[in-house]
Amino acid sequence: MSENNKAILLEGNAAIAEGNNEGFLSFCTDDTQWTFVGDKTLNGKEAVRQWMATTYVEPPKFRVANLIAEGDFVTALGDITMKDADGKAAHYSYCDIWRFRNGQIVELKAFVIKTSV
Repeated sequence: MSENNKAILLEGNAAIAEGNNEGFLSFCTDDTQWTFVGDKTLNGKEAVRQWMATTYVEPPKFRVANLIAEGDFVTALGDITMKDADGKAAHYSYCDIWRFRNGQIVELKAFVIKTSV
């Protein structure tokens, strides 16, 4: 199951990189909950959809350094670059902990730190 969850996450991230947010959301449960530690929590697929629509003005660029799976969890460690409100590239390092239920994403706990490069 762990390897299947990794494959689902990789496929979902590929959809986001192509600007296909709905493709990613197809892997999420309706009651998915995303917590950005120290910032906000999104409850439900519709809240995530709205967040993606305003945050991913252009598809973000991911670089996954490590992808670790165990049981119902997949942890992704890497960097992401996306446009900020002024249209300038903003760089972040992240550690995302994804929890799966029956092959779908039910929870995200994201630790995101803005970096200079």
